Amino acid sequence: MLEENLVTLIIDNKVVKVKQGTTILQAAKQVNVDIPTLCFLKDINEVGDCRMCIVEVEGKKGFATSCIQKVEEGMVIHTHSPAVMEARRVILDLILSNHHRDCLTCSRNGNCELQALAMKFNIHQVQFEGDMTDHKIDDKSPAIVRDFNKCILCRRCVATCKNVQGIGAIDCMNRGFESSISTVGNHSLNDVNCTFCGQCIESCPTGALREKENIKDVWRKLKDPEVYTVVQTAPSVRVALGEEFGMPIGTNVVGKMVAALKSLGFDKVFDTNTGADLTIMEEANEFIERFTNNDCLPMITSCCPGWVRFAEKDYPDLLDHLSSCKSPHQMFGAIVKSYYAKKYNIDPKKICTVSIMPCIAKKYECQREEMEVDGIRDVDYVITTRELSRMIKQANIEFTKLEDDAFDAPMGEATGAGAIFGTTGGVMEAALRTAADTMEGKDLPKFEYEAVRGGKGRKETTVEIAGKQIKAVVVSGLSNARKVLDEIREGKADYQFVEIMACPGGCIMGGGQPIKSSKIRSEVDVRKLRANALYTIDEKSIIRKAHESPVMKQMYEEFLQKPGSEIAHKYLHTKYTPKKLYDI
Repeated sequence: MLEENLVTLIIDNKVVKVKQGTTILQAAKQVNVDIPTLCFLKDINEVGDCRMCIVEVEGKKGFATSCIQKVEEGMVIHTHSPAVMEARRVILDLILSNHHRDCLTCSRNGNCELQALAMKFNIHQVQFEGDMTDHKIDDKSPAIVRDFNKCILCRRCVATCKNVQGIGAIDCMNRGFESSISTVGNHSLNDVNCTFCGQCIESCPTGALREKENIKDVWRKLKDPEVYTVVQTAPSVRVALGEEFGMPIGTNVVGKMVAALKSLGFDKVFDTNTGADLTIMEEANEFIERFTNNDCLPMITSCCPGWVRFAEKDYPDLLDHLSSCKSPHQMFGAIVKSYYAKKYNIDPKKICTVSIMPCIAKKYECQREEMEVDGIRDVDYVITTRELSRMIKQANIEFTKLEDDAFDAPMGEATGAGAIFGTTGGVMEAALRTAADTMEGKDLPKFEYEAVRGGKGRKETTVEIAGKQIKAVVVSGLSNARKVLDEIREGKADYQFVEIMACPGGCIMGGGQPIKSSKIRSEVDVRKLRANALYTIDEKSIIRKAHESPVMKQMYEEFLQKPGSEIAHKYLHTKYTPKKLYDI
């Protein structure tokens, strides 16, 4: 790096050289000086609204907002002078003065950035007591609860919804003391263009946004002796749950997770990876049929309910392009209450299926009217990774000390292909493994499609199968999806297969996963660590293609007949319908 492109400055008596254009906050991190932040979210919300990151610059009047202030040659900066410390304490006191401080009963207790700062600054009582805003809690949505009484107007949720997802369901309304983060006309999130992706929850530093809990419902079913409780766990949950118990990001805790679920009292603990294998069987078959007949291409994956809701509202003219396959956990629920119930002579009406998901949109999905067969719901309840951790703690289970246990047979045996469903590109790769073998009529030795892996929001590849070129694109994050869909709508895209995930990075970064502070998110690649864990599961699996699974072979032989059969369509497929962008 050329010396003239560097700026030399002093931060807390430490000399540091950084690139021109670097912020004071970034420069401080290079010399391990921690500056507190609240509204800052790297690459998403860098606006300097909260002012918690203020610092003193010698020779300058007032304070500099370090998250947006660029460094200058010769700067001498003090990050914790008496004046800075007092100003931060006043700022924090003012924020707390209009904040409902029911911390002990808040879902973010112990994982709240505002609470952590109050502890750091030794604030035991609020000095500036006065009028407080009082807002009605929005809990109409089946997925998200919005409690503005705990909002600090940091705008991180607004920036995430608008800039990352390209939705703009929420924004800052009014001015001064009446300012609030709300929707058009202050309507419920349920009635506007919200997709229930939950990325706003992941970005929120407090408890102003949270998932709609179903813990009490699940406890009630577990305690009912007349109910046969079956639980299934998504691939992403096992590589994130440990974080709720202090384990390193990306740790695969599948054995302890299963042991905990059995300790909670579930009658059977099954694996959604098996449901993913089932989805692969149906989706690969559907793709082959469409590709062979050049029928409504490109085919777009439909396993992400946040993306499906987005399509129904924003791109109703493209719904025919979506695969008719249900998502893995919905397929699995339908199979448990049909094939499994019949095989083991259990009344399906007495079965309660619970899905542990990294996604809050799944809560909405399981309540969709299409997700039932002969009046029996596929899935009864969805709880998130975070909710499962709360249940484990409520049961006083010492998670880290549990002996590993295994999923129950036969619905707990899955392939490596099912495991990678949890990360962006995983659905595409898993489906191509089966589609390629089927179209070629042989077991292909090369089946890892690395071009669709990685954290980029858009990845393209061309695959040759049976002498034919298949152009595929993988996108995660709805703003990326919008670009691809616009190209398809305008006839500018030449793809045959498209994978779309609402959450950037895929399910591993879903709205129901453990929430990481802005500091951790700026320093650690959480997505990469969790994704690597799923690819490791795949690599270590004995069987890595869905169609080679003994469980799949048995299930089709005994019940489903073949992929795409009439009975398979009855239980495993669905349809999607246009919805109003705003239901107000």
